[in-house]
Amino acid sequence: MSTDDPHADIDEKRETTSSPYTIQREGGEDHHAFWADEVADRIEARGPDEPVVIKGGISPSGVPHLGNVNEIMRGYYVAEVLRERGHEVRQVFTADDRDPLRKLPRTLCDLEGNLVGLGAVDAGALGRNLGAPYTDVADPFGCCDSYGDHFSTIIQDSADALDVPIELLSTTELYESGELEPVVRHVLENQDRAREVLANYQEKVDDEYVPFNPICEECGKVTETVTDVDLERETVEYRCTDLEAGDRTISGCGHEGTATFREGKLPWRFEWPGQWQVLGVDFEPFGKDHAEGSWPSGEDVARNVLGIEPPVPMVYEWFTLDGEPFSSSAGNVVLVSEVLEVLESEVLRYFFAKDPSKARDFSIERLDLLVDEFDRFEAIYFGEVEASESEREFAERVYPLVVEEVHEERIRLPYTFAAVLGMTDDPALREEIARREGHLPEGAPEWAIEAALARVERARNWARRTGNEFDYELKRTGLPDHEFDAATEDALDELADFVETGPDAETLQGEIYETAKRHDVPVGEFFAAGYRLFFDETQGPKLGPFLAKVDREFVVDRLRRER
Repeated sequence: MSTDDPHADIDEKRETTSSPYTIQREGGEDHHAFWADEVADRIEARGPDEPVVIKGGISPSGVPHLGNVNEIMRGYYVAEVLRERGHEVRQVFTADDRDPLRKLPRTLCDLEGNLVGLGAVDAGALGRNLGAPYTDVADPFGCCDSYGDHFSTIIQDSADALDVPIELLSTTELYESGELEPVVRHVLENQDRAREVLANYQEKVDDEYVPFNPICEECGKVTETVTDVDLERETVEYRCTDLEAGDRTISGCGHEGTATFREGKLPWRFEWPGQWQVLGVDFEPFGKDHAEGSWPSGEDVARNVLGIEPPVPMVYEWFTLDGEPFSSSAGNVVLVSEVLEVLESEVLRYFFAKDPSKARDFSIERLDLLVDEFDRFEAIYFGEVEASESEREFAERVYPLVVEEVHEERIRLPYTFAAVLGMTDDPALREEIARREGHLPEGAPEWAIEAALARVERARNWARRTGNEFDYELKRTGLPDHEFDAATEDALDELADFVETGPDAETLQGEIYETAKRHDVPVGEFFAAGYRLFFDETQGPKLGPFLAKVDREFVVDRLRRER
């Protein structure tokens, strides 16, 4: 079961006192370098039938953002480890689309991942369907069979984009096909026991409570008032009463009718373990919010109502987005499709391969740090950099699971250097600069060069999305018109000599100030001169750190006004 309301400490620093990798040694006992191997051990210890079933799930209530992919990717890595060990694995992901629409989302998205507000769709139609199952609510974009199908499609597209072979299952279809019917019958046959278990986790469970929610044939809303159960006919009698939805009430129509066991749904505390039984689930990861209430009740219902063993659980920590909780209503969301416009899929897969018990931040603003971390992880795997034992063991174990195919001849342009190249539109010039700077070795295969240069467009998209120091057009092909006094020209020539020595970013920034002062050039005017030469503008990014990332020969020549 996934969550989209993270509240956790954030580890967003690249350098920390503890390793970001997942090898643990407790009490002197060695553990696996990869957390998914530990989970696979726990699953195998149960002697599962084939295929081993790994499950995740989401209620398609709104924008399926990057945080929702946590559950898909955690399950994927466990599935891959089990496949390596020779098991047949089925990774299913349920769209709990028979859940009722309880409120109007403030933000929606189309199938291309474009976020829109309610004003861009027929909000009135959504409002009239409050309380109805997601699969009975019309798609506000008119492209899919229903509201639920629309957002389920985006979930499937996200998994496909990351090359994760999930089997997306509609809970509505599980009810309508009759697959959940035996579970519904069993729960209703054992209502007393179901009430007794549920009372440990939920208030207002009295002798009149019936664990089944019919769909009203009159107004289409999910209702909670069952007045009679006929096990022989497999039907219930109901009255359409109000539905409590958080701090609001969705009015029922008062209709009294009959519904079959396929024309409604189990309350979620019974539906979740019911899915385990019907699908034969062996393992399910879930967010830490479910660890305190949902999992204990599901485990209890599984054993003491359904008479089955619950699957192997795994709790994962949430992660935040640029330091804030994911929130569709606040607009703090990012979709997988958006992320893959700014970095390679293997970098994102790497992010999810890290220890699920650690709270982390996914920072679009500092995406360069994540890409640099991935590049180091890859270099460790190929033995190209020094690394600790834990880093090396993690890389050797996990890298083949992160990339689609291992290529020793792969080339990675540093991400910020790729962003610099993205400041020009000329593909030939980009390649020329990359070769001149030694990032494209002679004799490298053409496919590796193309793959390396593909990062340029992603880094450029990142610069434009964040409006950072690379979101400018660097005037490479011609010297901009300029007119400087003699003191400024002398200062620029001296700065060029200093750049030739290869200073770091902060040293260069400080030298710009000092050079201006030595030549009695106002500091603001000297920076403006630099912006004129490089951007044909009077302002721009922090100049020293930026110029330190640009190819040195070009910077020196431009400061000297030679090209």
